[in-house]
Amino acid sequence: MHAQFHSGVMLNLKQFNIPFVGLKQGIHSFEYEIDNRFFEAFDFHDFNSSSLKVELVFKKNRHFELDFNVTGHINVDCDISLEPYEQKIEGHLPLVIKFGQEYNDDNDEILIIPHEYYEINVSQFIYELVILSIPSKKIHPKVIDGSMNSEALQKFKELEINNNTSIKKEGDIDPRWDTLKNLITEKNT
Repeated sequence: MHAQFHSGVMLNLKQFNIPFVGLKQGIHSFEYEIDNRFFEAFDFHDFNSSSLKVELVFKKNRHFELDFNVTGHINVDCDISLEPYEQKIEGHLPLVIKFGQEYNDDNDEILIIPHEYYEINVSQFIYELVILSIPSKKIHPKVIDGSMNSEALQKFKELEINNNTSIKKEGDIDPRWDTLKNLITEKNT
């Protein structure tokens, strides 16, 4: 099964429903191509743009084993230079779904759903997988290799130099130490 979503129209997350009652025992594959509209449905607006492919292997037995894989890229602003860049995304999420008395998602790896459920919406799992696959620090490759030339980065470097200089100056002569030194000298004489 393959689903593709394009920018412009609000995304209907029902397209991520998997009606498992109608699936035969065994392995089933689902594929989703998602962009910013997917994240906007979760009220998440941190990406300038995104182009991601999610492959889901769904194994149906007495319980379900889901294996999510995401690849692609997001366009985000660098935390240091503020310049936009393409960040590669790769992630994997295994999940086991079992039946129980009531819905329970306390365990990150096992989801319990009530016996009366006949379908599961996988959009939340895809969303969490992508968010967890983003590096904690978003740094433009040109900042890493030293070839970035931006106004924000220049100001950042100037601030860093000024802070280091002011720390050294304060460390060299602290008037409180002079006062203390004078007190000790007076006491000894």
